[in-house]
Amino acid sequence: MNQAWVLGQRALREAWRTPDALLPTLFIPLFFLVVNVGQAAKIFPSASTEFLHGQGYGAFQLPSSLLLAASFGTAALFLVEEIEGGYFDKLRATPISRTSLVLGRLIGDGVKSVLITMAIIVLGIVFGISIASGALGFVLLVLLTALWAVVYVGAMQLIALKTRSAAATNSGSLIFFPLLFLTPNFVPRDQLTRPMEIAASINPVTYVMEAMRSFILEDLNWHKIWPGFLVVAVLGALVLALNVRVINRYD
Repeated sequence: MNQAWVLGQRALREAWRTPDALLPTLFIPLFFLVVNVGQAAKIFPSASTEFLHGQGYGAFQLPSSLLLAASFGTAALFLVEEIEGGYFDKLRATPISRTSLVLGRLIGDGVKSVLITMAIIVLGIVFGISIASGALGFVLLVLLTALWAVVYVGAMQLIALKTRSAAATNSGSLIFFPLLFLTPNFVPRDQLTRPMEIAASINPVTYVMEAMRSFILEDLNWHKIWPGFLVVAVLGALVLALNVRVINRYD
């Protein structure tokens, strides 16, 4: 784990040296939050919309913005640069475990996601959104968002290792957008049309979003929380195993 942390610190230094790469991570999620709330807030007034639990529509939309921010990880693109420049081959030649090679960048992006998530939530609180589940809910919300960021970056790293192409890796990142919109993004799942409800129910991102939303709108509702953590645990273990397998067979 010490090797992974050292590599994680290196990934964080890369991010610190390229702050311009972080600007879209903040701007685009906040842009979508403002636009979505501006379009639909009057349709769902807080006083008469049961699923808002007394809050404004911005509270309902905040998880979408957090998921979007968590899906802007740059680790895979930095990895492609290392592959193209030959530095990744040098790392593989050192006595570093393959698991640490994978975890290093994931740790770096996880830490970045914690900071970005906290910044977005604090901005939301400034504009009237409250975390109904309190301090523990705030911590768990940040943790769940960061874990999703790690899962997503792990999937992008897998594409980078398989294709060794910046273009393919960048294109692969676009898969998140259909996944995001095949969720109960604008209304709860039970208010979707039947085909959309089925699509949302088989989409793992739905359960992460619903868990995040429960932290904001309700007191700790473990019935909604545990599926979100289960999804990131299962997907995280899967992408880690696949990344290690690909590196072991890398030539």
